[in-house]
Amino acid sequence: MKKNIKWLLLVSLIVVACNNDDSNDEPAEVPVVPGTAVFTKYVALGDSFAAGYSDGALFAKGQSNAYTNILSQQFAAAGGGAFTTPFMLDNTGGFSSGGVQIPKFPTRFVFDPVTRSPVNIPGVSGTAITARLTGTFNNMGVPGAKSFHLLAPGYGNLAGVFATPATANPYFARFSSSPTTSILADAMAQAPTFFSLFIGGNDVLGYATNGGVPTSQDPVLGDDITPTATFNFAYNTLVNTLTSNGAKGVVANLPYITTLPHFTTVPYNPLTAKSIGLENEVAGLATIKLLNAQLYGPLKAALTALGAGDRINLLSETSTSPLLMKDETLPNLATQLATIFTPSLGAQTAAFYGAIFGQARQAKSTDLILLTTKNAIGKAPKADESGLGIAPPYPLNAFGISFPLQDKHILIPTEIAEIRVATDTYNTIIAAAADAKGLALVDTRGVMTKLSSGGIRFGNFTMTSSYAVGGAFSLDGVHPSPRGYGLIANIFIDAINAKYGSTLRHVDLGTYPIQYPLTIQ
Repeated sequence: MKKNIKWLLLVSLIVVACNNDDSNDEPAEVPVVPGTAVFTKYVALGDSFAAGYSDGALFAKGQSNAYTNILSQQFAAAGGGAFTTPFMLDNTGGFSSGGVQIPKFPTRFVFDPVTRSPVNIPGVSGTAITARLTGTFNNMGVPGAKSFHLLAPGYGNLAGVFATPATANPYFARFSSSPTTSILADAMAQAPTFFSLFIGGNDVLGYATNGGVPTSQDPVLGDDITPTATFNFAYNTLVNTLTSNGAKGVVANLPYITTLPHFTTVPYNPLTAKSIGLENEVAGLATIKLLNAQLYGPLKAALTALGAGDRINLLSETSTSPLLMKDETLPNLATQLATIFTPSLGAQTAAFYGAIFGQARQAKSTDLILLTTKNAIGKAPKADESGLGIAPPYPLNAFGISFPLQDKHILIPTEIAEIRVATDTYNTIIAAAADAKGLALVDTRGVMTKLSSGGIRFGNFTMTSSYAVGGAFSLDGVHPSPRGYGLIANIFIDAINAKYGSTLRHVDLGTYPIQYPLTIQ
């Protein structure tokens, strides 16, 4: 009996112990600490991502959802101080002048469910391009800034905004401390104890969004790829200066921008009888038959005779067909085509056809069609868009169908390769600078790879890089959505915690929308 009582007592003790263990399954909340980082004075440097640019514009709500602003809120629990932002005056987006919206700085996009495409919201921005703010600002993200622009004296000179070519940036001109200062100088004047630096995207972005057509390096409109030596000097100057007073910080590498929705949404082969017929499949099929008989067929035969028959195939009557485009890397067969077409078309018309199709081919899966090109497909080229100086007549008046899309509409493999090589080089420079100064390094390239190859899951949601519905990017196809900025903040937090032993907390991505509505409260 005593033995049974002992066993019963032992069992009861085990049960009590198990119950106590179960009640402690919830881990104790780890207190938020800064570790070896000091967040007292946080200053953020960067471009449009740091500023909170979204949906093709900068506006107040987007700025409040910038990853930099989110970071400052998380830093507050670990000793972070006030974080000031040069807010735009409303949620319209862009700049106005004399009460009129400036076309170069339009209002923000909103999704139109009827056309299933982004449209600019109506209205006029309350932020005048000539208005200036006073005071200092922790968020020094400047849309359009390249690496070397952060060092440039006068980049915030309002007079330079209106120069030809422009020598200053209107976003920085709003809040620069003087006409002669630089972004870096204004940042250092605040004696930061901690900084974030996410810069370099614009060093290749302008080239990419212009279809690989370089023009110049002017501060606002320049779209050449920044030379490696220039980026190396600028980036190391930034990091060396920012750490010169003992500040710690976090930097980020760069994703391949050609994986952004702006470059991956429009397929290379969107042409069907329905699309060519503007939703009228019967009319579209008739157009395809006519084009094959009068344009694609003769062109295919002529190119085949010249040993270049793989450039063009007939349009499909039953499935999708690739876009017609110009490839400036191809041998120009204009003269040869003109000779072949002269007997049937006459010398003048044959020469015209040769000029149009001398470097024409159909797009391939290795080409990237820009998001903005979607609006050009099927439209009549204007004189300044055709590359010929005149508007082509019917039937050669449909971009991508009967008239080749131009260089600015598409990235071809050689241009994509240029962008990737530059990005790889920049990332090597960024990683070396972070290692040399003991900075936290954020792998945005790795995160972008996940978004574009299956997505990132959190809670009951999955974020992907799919345009409009993936949740990570806004309607311009380049800049993050509110939820995308929350994700960036979280990966910055991960890098900071890992490097400095901080215990900063993530934000709940489910509380951030994937799109802004027409009216923002």
